[in-house]
Amino acid sequence: MTASRLLLVGHGRMGRLVESLAPEFGFTVVGTVDEYTDPKAVWPEADVAIDFSIAEAVPATVAALAQRGTPIVIGTTGWQAAEAQVRISANGIGVVAAPNFAVGVNVFLAVTARLGQLMAAQPSFGAWIHEAHHAAKKDAPSGTALAMERRLRDAGYTGALSVASTRAGMIPGTHTLGFDNASETITLTHQARDRGAFARGSLLAARWVIGKRGWFSMADVLNLEAK
Repeated sequence: MTASRLLLVGHGRMGRLVESLAPEFGFTVVGTVDEYTDPKAVWPEADVAIDFSIAEAVPATVAALAQRGTPIVIGTTGWQAAEAQVRISANGIGVVAAPNFAVGVNVFLAVTARLGQLMAAQPSFGAWIHEAHHAAKKDAPSGTALAMERRLRDAGYTGALSVASTRAGMIPGTHTLGFDNASETITLTHQARDRGAFARGSLLAARWVIGKRGWFSMADVLNLEAK
């Protein structure tokens, strides 16, 4: 079977990791685009692109790929304030955008939504979200923590919800959802041991989105939406 052509946008740690894992998912990397790429350079033809670059570059990247009809997986975080603009410019191509591409995290988010439904009728419990990452991570709260909060609210949880962040050392990405009352505590935690989970998830999404049009999440890729 012929390998699909993959364009990498961003060639930092995540971009290089995606490149190293791409053959496992049936991809050939046909080129990379980053801050050092000549703006006048012609981007190579590709079946799909994966973006792990910087937030400020996402709108222009999506617009450029949409003109070429190239679907994209957006792994970059921190650009959501421009989402309305990006959705307009992405019209006609397939886009998978997610705050976190790890398969386990997306199952975790689905369980978070279910807990939100169940705990909405338990006013004696207070809720919190805590996330911790390495000191170099810029955005706080993380995109995943914000997604957790959104899932809870969309599921009908209206109680007080504390969201806190920690940035220190080399802490692996850790997200905890907790509910507590006078006599008992419920906690649900996901911890990412390395970046491989995010890279593999993005490649899974890239394989899935080829030939599709529309705006998708990892819940669509993994078929996690409630039936």
